[in-house]
Amino acid sequence: MTTLHIKAGPFDFEAVMEEADAPKTCAKFKTLLPYKERIIHVRWSGEGCWIPLGDLDLGLGYENHTSHPAPGQFILYPGGISETEILLAYGGVSFASKVGQLAGNHFLTITKGRENLEALGKMTLWQGAQDIVFSLK
Repeated sequence: MTTLHIKAGPFDFEAVMEEADAPKTCAKFKTLLPYKERIIHVRWSGEGCWIPLGDLDLGLGYENHTSHPAPGQFILYPGGISETEILLAYGGVSFASKVGQLAGNHFLTITKGRENLEALGKMTLWQGAQDIVFSLK
């Protein structure tokens, strides 16, 4: 099982890749590591933060997909009717965009630092975009 370190804003998290359930998504994301971007608060989905990826085509379809990720779960929407994106749920999420409900591939789950998820979400909501870095542990 692959473990990642995630630094988001001032917070540190540890997460495991869901390689058994989302092998293609995990393999593709590994090729991007270390991955540095910024997260912003979601627009329609509820209590989550996202990384908009525009029209980036990762060559992925659906696997282990959900519209309701649990707090601490990362999903990757591979694109199609809305833009490609990565979303982290920190509370209740019903994954959607301006075109309606979406489903994303659950590929990563936070296992350590979960107590800081809500603080990260509220910081992103009220203070704006936060740096995020994913790296192999």
